[in-house]
Amino acid sequence: MRYHQLFNVLLAYGVATVRAAAPPGEQPSIFDITQRVPRSFDQNLRGILSQGATISHSLADAPRWSEYHEPTPGTIINVATERDVQTVVRFCVKNQIPFLAQTGGHGWIGSWHLGQNGILINMRGLNRTTFNAGRTQARVQGGALIEEVIAQAYANDAQIITGNCNCVGNMGAALGGGYGNLMGLYGFSVDNILSLDVVLANGTAVTVTAKQYPDLWWALRGAGHNFGIVTSAVMKSYPTPKPKNMAWTGGLFYTEDRIEGVVQAIQDLVLKEPMNVFLYYTTTGPPTFNATVLVTPFYFGTEAEGRKAFQSLLALKPYKDSTAHIPYNEWNTAANSFCIKGGRKPSYGAGFAEMVPGTWRLIWNAYVDFLKLPGTQFSSILTECYSLTYAQSIMKSTSSFANRDVRFNGAAIPNYQDPNLDREAEAFGSKVRALWRSTDSFPRNRTYVNFAFGDEPNDVVFDTSTPRLKQIKQQYDPQNVFNQYFDIEPAR
Repeated sequence: MRYHQLFNVLLAYGVATVRAAAPPGEQPSIFDITQRVPRSFDQNLRGILSQGATISHSLADAPRWSEYHEPTPGTIINVATERDVQTVVRFCVKNQIPFLAQTGGHGWIGSWHLGQNGILINMRGLNRTTFNAGRTQARVQGGALIEEVIAQAYANDAQIITGNCNCVGNMGAALGGGYGNLMGLYGFSVDNILSLDVVLANGTAVTVTAKQYPDLWWALRGAGHNFGIVTSAVMKSYPTPKPKNMAWTGGLFYTEDRIEGVVQAIQDLVLKEPMNVFLYYTTTGPPTFNATVLVTPFYFGTEAEGRKAFQSLLALKPYKDSTAHIPYNEWNTAANSFCIKGGRKPSYGAGFAEMVPGTWRLIWNAYVDFLKLPGTQFSSILTECYSLTYAQSIMKSTSSFANRDVRFNGAAIPNYQDPNLDREAEAFGSKVRALWRSTDSFPRNRTYVNFAFGDEPNDVVFDTSTPRLKQIKQQYDPQNVFNQYFDIEPAR
């Protein structure tokens, strides 16, 4: 997700399901989420963690982007070394304490169930990105944000495949597949990983490559959150001098009477390798918050090349054109308003093969109706579309990522403060998702795992990879320790 000068399109939401507390008179178990991890454990942990690690009991130390059913751990451990991650996992497994690793806090799914009895491993201290001498490879630590990875790549005259929202954790986005501005040239993030340093469910730290642990290598790249905590990864890097590290991108704003034309133009676009395009329904921001249509084209090249490539959209005469030719380290910065933490944002995603103008008119009507509710003016709808030619040249069987054949990924994003609006927001998001699915041209529902709400079964987000993932889960995590993010039950 990218460009937003006036608008807040917030893209990542933590959604939780909770287990009931023990009935009166019964001894609560360690898995009762209403019970805190005993504070006596703090001293035990301090004795085995590195000197730079800290322990907190305040959610303010690791805030979520959305407060809608967010995880509520009683203890937060701010790790300082990759060894700290291994230490905490071993401690939690030994003491039967549920845990979750977090970097940006943007996971927007509905399977969170980490409560006061749980430990959150805050990865933000592991944020370094370093390069080899030729700048063809980079080691990226598991706690780095996308903006930190891009900043280091740009400073080193290089490019690394990342997502498009600066404040999202780079590794979390990559392990789900990893869409990004440059994927038309280099493929998905999972196609650019060379090795992964991972802490497994038994606390073992291993280096995973195509030759070492090949089954785990396949599973981690597409469903990685279910198999371990990645403390660092070696990724492909592409040397690019700063004068050539530029793209034409920005906002094209349209009135609602252009919806059918805009949607058809995006459907008909043949996206070449340097191109991608996003469509938003959003508002004009304060003071009026009028609903509007926003398209953000992207072209890695010159402005003249970009305007020629997107001539069909420019011909529809946007009422405002704020596009510009800007450097790599600024491609995402106009979207930094997304990064405001808090609020409630239960979001519903869907994958689809066709952009149908009639469907998008119905979605517009639903969006405008939802905006009539007080406090919903920052809500948005988005769709992302990338060049897939190179990515589809890589065999689907090379990783568990299952969405190489999905052309469009959409998300309905309610955004509000009042919990009393939860039911209306859920109904709105569910309605938009159903409209997309009604004309998606797929034989069964498909959703990118990083865009899913959380009520989808495994085969909707992992598709045909699901059976093999269950087998590998049984081998590497038979007790289902990693169960927070689209839980994959081990095969029995």
